[in-house]
Amino acid sequence: MTTSTITLNDGTTIPQLGFGTFQIAPEDAVETVSTALDVGFRHIDTAQGYRNEAEVGEAIANSGLAREDVYVTSKLTNSMHARDDVLRSFDETLTKLRLDKIDLFLIHWPLPTRYDGDFVSTWKAMLELVEDGRLTSAGVSNFEPGHLTKIIDATGVTPVVNQIESHPYFHNDDARRASREQAIAVEAWGPLAKGEALKDAVVGDIAAEVSRAASQVVLRWHVQRGNIIFPKSMHRERMIENMQIFDFELTDEQIARIDALDKGEVGRQGPNPNTFDRV
Repeated sequence: MTTSTITLNDGTTIPQLGFGTFQIAPEDAVETVSTALDVGFRHIDTAQGYRNEAEVGEAIANSGLAREDVYVTSKLTNSMHARDDVLRSFDETLTKLRLDKIDLFLIHWPLPTRYDGDFVSTWKAMLELVEDGRLTSAGVSNFEPGHLTKIIDATGVTPVVNQIESHPYFHNDDARRASREQAIAVEAWGPLAKGEALKDAVVGDIAAEVSRAASQVVLRWHVQRGNIIFPKSMHRERMIENMQIFDFELTDEQIARIDALDKGEVGRQGPNPNTFDRV
């Protein structure tokens, strides 16, 4: 099984399909991530806040795969936005992941109502990690258009990705458009709308038309929109199913029918980045 890749604005490439580890408990993470790697996933997405970096690192170390064959992403937790905390916590992330360098590190949330609204200093600290060679690429997560403009104007450096909530019920078009205008790749978290999209009659009808599972239809919709995705599953059979989305295409008419499910802001399932302030 193969996956397509996307070239980022710093010239590096990232697998378009990855494996997400959000809400995978530490006691389950080694086995689950090991299974994901065994079935063919080569892009693992974790975060300091997921509290499973050490277990993800153990699974990668035990996989027998060459380091260059596994793309690893983690994210800065919200309590570590001060410069020294960024640098220190990144060192801890490297230790937990058992790596000398990681491929992608993201500011998890902008937190515009915390730290006196200063996420620019946080972004500058992220760029220090790239400059000293311990980090290949720096990006952001949950950044709204104004947040992106602020860090780019202040530093002249554009994030390689913006990981945002995006699914059939909430396209998050403003953030997607602002990212694309700056050549920032879009990563879609919650790609299946917490499973709600799989129950949708429109998705079910299209799944029957193409003889595919509903999850494959939604994930394929993301791929054809150019999103990077990392669905999560604890089950080997579902992991394999989620990978099998590169050998068929949806028609423009089928894409349009899924597009029409968008509810705008009402469809948002996660926190609003403009007000989210949990640390």
